[in-house]
Amino acid sequence: MGDLALIYLKYLKDQGLHDVLVVGSSLGGWIGSEMAVRDEEQRITGLILLDAVGINVAGEPIRDFFTLDACGIAEYTWHDSARFYTDPAHVTAEQHARQQANMTTMRVLAGDPYMHDPQLVGRLGQTEVPTLVLWGESDQIVTPAYGAAYAAAFPHAQFQIIEQAGHLPQIEQPAATFALIDNFLESQVPGS
Repeated sequence: MGDLALIYLKYLKDQGLHDVLVVGSSLGGWIGSEMAVRDEEQRITGLILLDAVGINVAGEPIRDFFTLDACGIAEYTWHDSARFYTDPAHVTAEQHARQQANMTTMRVLAGDPYMHDPQLVGRLGQTEVPTLVLWGESDQIVTPAYGAAYAAAFPHAQFQIIEQAGHLPQIEQPAATFALIDNFLESQVPGS
């Protein structure tokens, strides 16, 4: 993940981008956090994490996503699992191949140690980037305890729970999620 973070930071530099807001969900939140702690040129001026993996919280194991079947994925990922359950019998061969490729990539990127960097939480305190940590109250992949731990590790972080949402609140509760993001962004604009 650190290597991916460096690649993305190089992209920002190559594009001449400054005043960048990084938004990351799940693995993307881990990458965004790694970017923030490695951003020596201070191109990133805001960070939003949605149910991010990447750190370890004692007593709160990260659900082993690789062992879940379709029912388990729906049960642990979503607040309303019945609404988001995908019956494997209705998945096309192309969709199945894409899912398998995604799982293989995820296993390479985040498989050992599982879904976290033991050193990351200690490095988060080095960044001055204003951070919004959003978490679905029903997330059973990484519980809200992870959101609280992420927010506590950053010097300038806000932590908000999104009700009736699981691991992907931007999908289950988009209006509530985007309202919190809008409020955060408005609070970061001088004079607002």
